[in-house]
Amino acid sequence: MNYLNAMNLTDYPSQKKSRSNTAIRISDWLVGAKENFLLFPPEPISSIWILLSHVLNKTKTWLTANPDELLSSSQILQLNDLLNQLISGVPLAYLIGHWSFFGLDFIINPLVLIPRPETELLVEKALAWLCTNPSRRSMAEVGIGSGCISISLSTQIPDLQICATDISSAALHVARQNINQYSLNKIFLVQSNLFDCIQKKFDLICANLPYIPSSTLETLSVSQHEPIRALDGGEDGLFFIKKFISAAPNYLADKSLLLMEIESSQKEAVLDIANKYFRNSSIQVIEDLAHLPRLLMVLTS
Repeated sequence: MNYLNAMNLTDYPSQKKSRSNTAIRISDWLVGAKENFLLFPPEPISSIWILLSHVLNKTKTWLTANPDELLSSSQILQLNDLLNQLISGVPLAYLIGHWSFFGLDFIINPLVLIPRPETELLVEKALAWLCTNPSRRSMAEVGIGSGCISISLSTQIPDLQICATDISSAALHVARQNINQYSLNKIFLVQSNLFDCIQKKFDLICANLPYIPSSTLETLSVSQHEPIRALDGGEDGLFFIKKFISAAPNYLADKSLLLMEIESSQKEAVLDIANKYFRNSSIQVIEDLAHLPRLLMVLTS
């Protein structure tokens, strides 16, 4: 559905005419965009400015200081198309092709999940443990996706040796692009289903695997645009979690750390699974900033 009227000067009879029949001012486009956008309140109005910055390759500061600058007809068409897609539900990150996570910018496309703020908790806990254990410098990430976890840690701990896996070759390609843009040389990528192609032990293992129950996923808008394979955790959301936790003890060194993001409703089930496979270990689930159970943390003996 085309939600956005083709925006030209005839849409704004009360406004001054542009100096061109095929171009309008930035301020004129913003007026029309906001009118259309306010009909769909779930998306913040700041997203319009992000689209404008993306198309013009200008900062918001520049845009606000130059409201009378003209948009070309091609820029108007591109902006209107992007705004239509945004209003229809396409995530902003996919429209602009990148997203911020842990203070870094990551290349993103519809073949990988969009990094989310909740996952920064995993990075924070991993970083804290690595800083207090300077001799522990081997890590595995199972299901690297865009690479936001491994890359965030590698930029903070330059001597950290990381083996990162993903079953998706497309995801590994995106991860490689992100690794290259930060010139990192200690992250090694392996196409693997969980631990299938791994043959060593690590001081730290991190994972953010699919954990949404199949029936729940069908009701979520995220399933319309983000890769189902990276979201669907099976009938109860625990399919990959069970496989990962049951195998993980074979790949962890002594006195090591396991971190895994979970869905907030899975706390008790995940604790039961972890206690079954990690005896004599310290096991807890940590809450995120919204006070929801979010991160399984296992310190082995």
